[in-house]
Amino acid sequence: MRQKSDWDNKVQAFGELLVDVSHYIALLVIGFVVIWAAGAEFISIIQGGKAELKDILMLFIYLELLAMIGIYFKTHRLPVQFLIYIAITALSRHLVVDVQAVSEDFHLWLLLTITLSIFILSIAVFLLTWTASQFGRPDDEGYKNNPDNKNLH
Repeated sequence: MRQKSDWDNKVQAFGELLVDVSHYIALLVIGFVVIWAAGAEFISIIQGGKAELKDILMLFIYLELLAMIGIYFKTHRLPVQFLIYIAITALSRHLVVDVQAVSEDFHLWLLLTITLSIFILSIAVFLLTWTASQFGRPDDEGYKNNPDNKNLH
């Protein structure tokens, strides 16, 4: 196996810097867009004169997106659990708001499918949380120092 030269190390470091900078720029843009969308939603709620459940659930989706971005800035990890929480909230919102507008024949199947989806996503969150507490995450120090995990990087 060939040794990395000083030039290779500099190119590698520069590439990693470019990736990090592009991640930060993209996350800042996404964060501003989420804040903008949440603000527009909040203004429409105020203009409507009342907040309905669908509006509150939509604000929770925005909050979860912002929390996910904040966690990435703090830990440099993007937890899959937050994506699942967002999916659960979106499905719950769909269940509360949109299912009533569906025809009677299709209503029961849609209701059962969405409910089953929420249940499966909840199990996924439980399993991800449990396995992380039992075995660690790939970015955890204990995980890296375990000889069994050396080939997984």
